[in-house]
This record gives sequence, structure tokens and C-alpha cells, in this order.
Amino acid sequence: MSIQKVREYFKGFGIEHRVLEFEVSSATVELAAQALHCEGCRIAKTLSFHVGDAVVLIVAAGDAKIDNAKYKAQFHTKAKMLAYDEAEPLIGHAVGGVCPFAVNPGVQVYLDESLKRFETVYPACGSSNSAIELTIPELEQYAKPAAWVNVCKGY
Repeated sequence: MSIQKVREYFKGFGIEHRVLEFEVSSATVELAAQALHCEGCRIAKTLSFHVGDAVVLIVAAGDAKIDNAKYKAQFHTKAKMLAYDEAEPLIGHAVGGVCPFAVNPGVQVYLDESLKRFETVYPACGSSNSAIELTIPELEQYAKPAAWVNVCKGY
């Protein structure tokens, strides 16, 4: 199970005990915000895209939307999200639990500037009923992003 992979990953940093599991689904921004009793904007959603032959994950604030022009300027291609059934084999996590931790080799992670306005955010942890609260420096440390990008609007 993907959450076990994330727990093992976090064990290497001594923070596996911080992974939260819920009795209810946290598969969407709205559901995660309800489970965590926080604003939806503080959910760090992970969006998955094809960029040529590569898979790219963009972690953004829950209220941010991809800006197609900014995305194309950054990645030199049109934004094309992975299909539902592609997520688990290509990323290592199924839709609803996609996160930037313990991903398959070759998957590149980017953090969107929309996250920088928060002290802490809540990314998923590999399942549709999990999350972890991380500061922005911790998110950067554990997600190991290729870069910070500005590819969103609406925040």
C-alpha cells in the first residue's frame, strides 16, 4: 500500500509518527479540509502531468488552479494531466493519495509559489485518507523539488 511506502520514507527522517490517517476520505481538497478542520487553501494538492516522456508533479495550494500560459512558459508544452489509471503505475500513488513523497524514480516534483503564503500546509501521504502537516521548509526538504515554479492562478 502506498501509505506504507510514505511511512517508510518518513521513517528515514524520524517523522513517520506525524502521518495522519482519517476515518473519512481526504481524496479531494474539500474532503481533506473537512477531515483536517482547516481552510481548503492550506491543502497542498499534488497535480500530475505528462511533460514529453516524463511525469511531473506540481504541488500547489488547494485554492490555486493551473494557469495554462504560465505552465506552457515553464514547461514548453501544453498542460496534459495524467489519466486516472496512469497515476499509480507512473507515480507510485493512486489518485486521491498522490503526494510528492516516495514517488517512482524519474518523477520530477515542483512546488508552486501559491504555497509560500502559508506557515504550514497539508499534503497527502499516499492514500485517500491521509495527510501530514509540514512547514514550507519541511515540504521543500521532504519533497526534494527540482524547483519552485509559478504556474498557478486564483490565489
